Amino acid sequence: MATKKLAFVVRSLPYKTEASRLALTHAISSQTVEIYLNDGDLVEASISYVGDGVFNILKNQQAGKHYGITTNEGHAKNTLLLDLKVLICKEDLDKFGLTEENLVMDAEDLGGDMRANIVSYNEIQKEMETADHLLFC
Repeated sequence: MATKKLAFVVRSLPYKTEASRLALTHAISSQTVEIYLNDGDLVEASISYVGDGVFNILKNQQAGKHYGITTNEGHAKNTLLLDLKVLICKEDLDKFGLTEENLVMDAEDLGGDMRANIVSYNEIQKEMETADHLLFC
């Protein structure tokens, strides 16, 4: 039995580029690869928000109003619905004056029971170091 650890690190702004949305999409789709694995093999994925990337997990995004596109808020809730480990960098939240109240921390309204975690950058660094595959967006 082998477990492949995947780490997705979102560090770009949520708008005017597709990079952050692609990270969320890849993290979500990583949960479907089990059909290609040997019996007993697993995939364990995490997604971390650092730097400007913390703006991807804000509540009440209004991308439709300002840019005519859907928000990453729904994507963020889907990662929680799939029980992916979600890490948000505390130092970057402090730098931008954001608190837990500003963030998508759960998907309870969709029936999810997983919560995002606000952690130090050191903990995110450890997550990256233990990953078999790492994607920065």
